[in-house]
Amino acid sequence: MRVVMFGYQTWGHRTLQALLDSEHDVVTVVTHPKSEHAYEKIWSDSVADLAEKHGIPVIIRNRPDDELVERLKEVAPDIIVANNWRTWMPPEIYNLPVHGTLNIHDSLLPAYAGFSPLIWALINGEPEVGVTAHLMDEELDAGDIVIQRSVAVGPTDTTTDLFHRTVDLIAPVTTEALGLIASGQTEFTRQDRSKASFFHKRAEEDIRIDWTWPAEDLERLIRAQSAPYPSAFTFHKGQRLEVVSAVVSEGRYGGTPGRIFYREGDGVVIVAGADARTGRNHGLAITRVRTGDGRELPATEYFTSMGGYLTGRP
Repeated sequence: MRVVMFGYQTWGHRTLQALLDSEHDVVTVVTHPKSEHAYEKIWSDSVADLAEKHGIPVIIRNRPDDELVERLKEVAPDIIVANNWRTWMPPEIYNLPVHGTLNIHDSLLPAYAGFSPLIWALINGEPEVGVTAHLMDEELDAGDIVIQRSVAVGPTDTTTDLFHRTVDLIAPVTTEALGLIASGQTEFTRQDRSKASFFHKRAEEDIRIDWTWPAEDLERLIRAQSAPYPSAFTFHKGQRLEVVSAVVSEGRYGGTPGRIFYREGDGVVIVAGADARTGRNHGLAITRVRTGDGRELPATEYFTSMGGYLTGRP
């Protein structure tokens, strides 16, 4: 099939490589310009560079326009394949090819449509994550599912771990889905919209630690914001403090959320949970921190005395 590929960052790069390794003919690539957004500088393999290396025409757009529509009509694709295209695609584009548009999304749809699905899924304690190939329609990430593959989430997995495992699913999911479509299959699995959820882009406010969260949730937040993502942070004595690693405490600690309380093993326990006053909660045992000047050190070295509080604001 003649394919136009829409994509960006490593997700798009892997999708384009899968297409290049297949029997399909990639006739044009559409990608976004480089961005300085913190999350768009991560996993930033260039779709444009890969396309140009293989002599494929590249169109760079922040969002579709009339000129793009006309250029796509000229190349007459049989199908569009998209992955990590980050702005709205109008129906005159996604309905243009005879086989429509196949979107590759890094979640197990209908859950976690939208942005940063791996981070949100890990924070929420999901048992598995994955990749879905679905046909695009008027609602974002809501079209019929062609194929879906999943991987389990382990108790110590970080978002970085999950990224590497799910990005390896892109090639087989893309090629298997295209194979089904090329074979003439047209009936696929409708999404159960009662199970749908949609998430926004991550921002600075989303990584600020709220000590009223249970320790179990905070521990997952720390793992979700693993390097190279920006670390979750709090404030100590008015200064920003990043939490690099932490575990749920073995003991249960009562009092006021955010209180720097007790040394336990290799960590320093912070009281956590909205109902921490009951004494039934585990705390968050911070093991490594990073200071505002970039120094990373064990929490037991940073917290020289117990007492005081970690707060959400300076």
